[in-house]
Amino acid sequence: MSPTAPKQATPARTRKKAVSTRAESGRAETSRAEPAAKSHAPGSSLVDFINLQWQREYGNLDLSNFLLAVYFMRLGTLVELAFDKMCQERWGISGSDMRVLLALRRSGHPYAKRPTDLYRSLLVTSGAITKKIDRLASLGMVERQPDPCHGGGSIVLLTRKGLDVVEKAIVKLAEESSIAPAMAHFTEAERASGAEFCLRTLALMEELNVPEIEDTEKIAPKSGTKATRRASSNSRS
Repeated sequence: MSPTAPKQATPARTRKKAVSTRAESGRAETSRAEPAAKSHAPGSSLVDFINLQWQREYGNLDLSNFLLAVYFMRLGTLVELAFDKMCQERWGISGSDMRVLLALRRSGHPYAKRPTDLYRSLLVTSGAITKKIDRLASLGMVERQPDPCHGGGSIVLLTRKGLDVVEKAIVKLAEESSIAPAMAHFTEAERASGAEFCLRTLALMEELNVPEIEDTEKIAPKSGTKATRRASSNSRS
């Protein structure tokens, strides 16, 4: 019996050491995982803190839609700040002016739109789009030409310089989007669901709140009809 006792003691010590090693390893893994878990805990980010404050002050109200709008606005602000910084540093123009170049580029050759088309698609006023066009024209990125389809009107075209700038911007945005680091934490299915949710929400919001938005490029330029005069009158009101 005595020869077997030492043989049994060795595995016991080995098991004890293995358990201790696994425990230490588990603690190390938990320690490494804590920062990620902590960053997503309620109240750990500024927007979570804002959420908790509103829920504390108005716990009797359903604030879900209000808070969702807050999330959208904050996300838009963060993206806009990064986009504007990139445009200023690389091309010396603001992010809002770059969107004019992007709108012209996505329209396809000859990369031209009426000012009316631009301010409708970019959700800005006619006065704001005029200032943007003036700034871009002074930099040689766009130019105005008489509109052959509308007497007395004008169209805005990308110049060769403007086209070169916007082509580089598109490549930069595709390769180094400001939201890419955050998107890396989501699965492909989650990103697809998020994109679908945003697109459906935007479509409904535009349908309900911005009914005057339309693809004017597909409308034949018949300026003498009652329907056209009525639409023009409504757009000015």
